[in-house]
Amino acid sequence: MPPNGTVREGSLDAPTRHPLDWKSADFWDEASLDAELERVFNICHGCRRCVSLCGAFPTLFDLVDEGPTGEVDGVPKARYGEVVDQCYLCDMCYMSKCPYVPPHEWNIDFPHLMLRAKAVERKRTGPRFRDTVLSSTDKTGLFAGIPVVTQTINAVNRTPAMRAVMEKTLGVDAKAWLPSFATRKFRSAAGEAASSIATDGERTPGKVVLFSTCFINYNEPGIGLDLVAILDHNEIPWRLAKKEACCGMPKLEQGDLDGVEALKNINIPQLVALAREGYAILTGVPSCTLMFKQELPHMFPDDPDVLAVRDAMWEPFEYLVARHKDGLLKTDFKDTLGKIAYHVPCHGRVQAIGRKTEEFLKKIAGLDVDTTERCSGHAGTFGVKKEFHAMAMKIGRPVFRKMAEAEPDFISSDCPLGGHHLAQGIEQNHQKTPELAHPISLVRRAYGI
Repeated sequence: MPPNGTVREGSLDAPTRHPLDWKSADFWDEASLDAELERVFNICHGCRRCVSLCGAFPTLFDLVDEGPTGEVDGVPKARYGEVVDQCYLCDMCYMSKCPYVPPHEWNIDFPHLMLRAKAVERKRTGPRFRDTVLSSTDKTGLFAGIPVVTQTINAVNRTPAMRAVMEKTLGVDAKAWLPSFATRKFRSAAGEAASSIATDGERTPGKVVLFSTCFINYNEPGIGLDLVAILDHNEIPWRLAKKEACCGMPKLEQGDLDGVEALKNINIPQLVALAREGYAILTGVPSCTLMFKQELPHMFPDDPDVLAVRDAMWEPFEYLVARHKDGLLKTDFKDTLGKIAYHVPCHGRVQAIGRKTEEFLKKIAGLDVDTTERCSGHAGTFGVKKEFHAMAMKIGRPVFRKMAEAEPDFISSDCPLGGHHLAQGIEQNHQKTPELAHPISLVRRAYGI
């Protein structure tokens, strides 16, 4: 508080974040949760700066405005869940909009409050079958790599009649894009590194371990193979952890904190050993990187292994840009790619590392990058659920329009799921079908390897 004792409007300081106190009894106390929701909703109602970000804030403000008092006290607490359900933990309100985040004395952390509410509700009512299926990526990933099974499942996912059945029984919107399973997993196809000599730079370790991620391992191994080819081309030795499980982000989205802890107990022992051997840890999906960089450290702030993994974790382009600044990255690009409409995903933005993908792509001669920095609306499992798919498409509409208007040769996003959501939205809203390619895949093309 300023010396004169007045409350400062907004904050001039960078956002900080408190640990998620999910092991305490107060965290799970419903009366305590309702009191905190009312406190925060009152502040949000008085500010309304976040109204354009997602469905959570318009839902809250409509509840207030349509209530008998025009204030939060006129909203029945039983309806607070309508606001919670619209939050998909993109963190954009926390990182880019809210003036009252810590260290401000009002201490607003809207996403983590929504996470707490999701966790309490899940504990009170039990998990929904649909949410359990969508968040159990390792179990559904068992189908990948078996050609006959993957072909059957992929055919079902493309059949309108079967999608209608899935919508009715599982609550997965029949119009939402769903990923196909690969006939060979990334971890099986990756092979061995071409180089074994690590050259450390001033900024970068000279050797890399890849955390495959469920999506790349089971659905689009080509992204991982493209990253491997780039590392090989630059003579950077790499390896895979002996064992890995889902990073836990799908469980986190559902408020399944015990599920997150179970996956942490599989992944961290594998990764911390490599971190302490001096490896940089890379993932090809921003949500997975964020899980290890931010969410697990907030859940387990006193676990030195979790913190060691956090400190060794890099976004791929964060690493490549730093490697280039070390003078240890080749720039012998052979192919120009034309114009790219590039989307910065929310879970990349909240890592506060800057636009590293854009920075790297602009090093490729003859490449024109048109960047959009706004939520695509997909948000993990949110965008495929029957009750939220239309909202996901609505949130993404300004992004679809801007990227389509660029008349690009490629559309691209570091988030593979978000990229497909963008492609679907551009086709449906603007009748255009530019080629979708992950930024890593574009770099491999540019290298001509």
